[in-house]
Formats: sequence, C-alpha cells, structure tokens
Amino acid sequence: MITCVVFDVDGTLVDSVDQHASAFQDAFAEFGRSVPHSEIRMQIGKGLENLLPVFLSQEEIGEFGEALGKRKGEIFRKRYFHSIKAFPGVRELFKRVRRDGRRIALASSAGREELSALKACAGIEDLVDAETCASSVKRTKPEPDIYETVLGQLGHPAPEEVMCVGDTPYDIEAAARAGLGSIALRSGGFPDITLLAAARIYDSPQDLLINYDDSPLNR
Repeated sequence: MITCVVFDVDGTLVDSVDQHASAFQDAFAEFGRSVPHSEIRMQIGKGLENLLPVFLSQEEIGEFGEALGKRKGEIFRKRYFHSIKAFPGVRELFKRVRRDGRRIALASSAGREELSALKACAGIEDLVDAETCASSVKRTKPEPDIYETVLGQLGHPAPEEVMCVGDTPYDIEAAARAGLGSIALRSGGFPDITLLAAARIYDSPQDLLINYDDSPLNR
C-alpha cells in the first residue's frame, strides 16, 4: 500500500521549465556563451552541478560556474518568476492524496527560498508533510540524495510504500536509484521515450487526478 507520495515541483506542479531554461540562457550569454534554449530545456530538472558540465568545461566551471549559477537565480526571480503558474488540478490532487491518508513530500532541485515561493504559487503550503531541496543535499538529481533525504524526514517508510511523481527522466532515475517507483507527467514537455522507466505516464496533474483510482497511487 502506498503511504507516501513524493512530488517534484518544477514542470510537475508548476509550469516553469521554459522560464528556467530562459534564465539559464540569459546567464550563459552574460558569461559569453551562446547556448540554444532547446538544449538547455532538456537539462532542466538536474541540479546545477550536473547541468553545467553539459555546456562548460571543468576549467570554465571552476572559473565562473558558481557565479553563473548565482546570476541565473537572480535572473529567474527578476525576469521570469512572475509568469509561472500552477498546473490545473494540483491542489485538488494533493487534497485527494491526503484524504486517502497518504503523506505528501516535495523533492526539488530548487533552492530553499525558491521552493518556498513555488509552494505558494501552487497553493499547497498547508498540504506538505516534508520537503527537500538542493540546499539540503550535496548531490542533486539524477543522484538519489534528495529522495533519500526526504525519506528520512518521513521516517524511512519501506520503498514499496512510496511513489514518486515527476516530469523529467532525472526525477525517474533519481527515484530508481533510491529504490523507489515513479509516475511520470508530460507536463514538463519531455518526450515519452525519455520517461519509459516510470510505472505510468500521465499528461498532467489533472490527468493523474482524473485517473487516480486506477493509478499506481491508489494501490
């Protein structure tokens, strides 16, 4: 029986993947690097330390990687955060999970302040039992640390009692490396072929809510 559901946030609960990609693109440009938006977008969901090596050499990361990451965060907050919206059905899905006696946790590659703002955007602040973000771990997705940490906050439930919900292959990989099953959502814009390791794929939080009774959450 599933007793805990662990949700990713960006691209899963809120429509923010393009905004993150745009903020990274702007930040790369300020440091003299022209990177296509589409290429950055396919890396969103990874933590900074796993995303930067896709586009920068180790020498460049050592020289300005930390500054670039900080600048990306500033750009994201100032230029793009205002346009982020929660996907339809998120609060209703959380209320359904809670009504069935299951606990809810968040496992996000966002920073602590950013995660707090995203929770408010999604209107779920009062429905979350535990949360872990990039600020709480040394390694971010697709490493399993974020999921392992949040499991500790939940009291170390058995892996078969936990189901993760995410929108990227990095969510699914991180969950699997923590020994957990997962559900994928298409809401982040990743192609199905990258999400096939999930137990089931749904279009969106609303779609998962509509099909809740027959989903892996209701077992």
